[in-house]
Amino acid sequence: MPVSDNQFHFFISYAVAFLIFSLIGRWYLWPAIKDRAPKLALTPLLLYACLRVNGLMFLMPGLVSRELPKAFAVPTAYGDLTAAVLALLAILCLRIESAFAVPMVWVFNIEGLLDLIYANISTFKDHVDPTYLGVSYYLAALNVPAMVVVHVLIFTYFLRRPQS
Repeated sequence: MPVSDNQFHFFISYAVAFLIFSLIGRWYLWPAIKDRAPKLALTPLLLYACLRVNGLMFLMPGLVSRELPKAFAVPTAYGDLTAAVLALLAILCLRIESAFAVPMVWVFNIEGLLDLIYANISTFKDHVDPTYLGVSYYLAALNVPAMVVVHVLIFTYFLRRPQS
């Protein structure tokens, strides 16, 4: 499938944002969270994830083009909303130190990352021209790479080898 100039420019924006957020994660966030208890380490990352309610913009004509394919917009919007709600529930479980805290973070992280993977694949599968995104272009070009980094940080936090 050929890539349009708009998709190429979007990919450059996405790639640069992903690189920058990866460096922020590696140099600043990881050192700050890696040795902390889950309640302290994961709460800020989950709070950021709660902003995924912005994905509902994909359902708002006027903010996005009416040409934005529903096959992309609907699952992406509701996948983001689901991730935001799961992040909020995970925060609650962490803050009250519930036995469900770690499983809830896992559920959020798996659903949230799968949603982002689906949205990225759907962008090409459903022929989403970045100009169809309207004001939500910034959400896709900046917030999505940042959220991918948040998910990687959370997986890394849980999967890291214990220090000797």
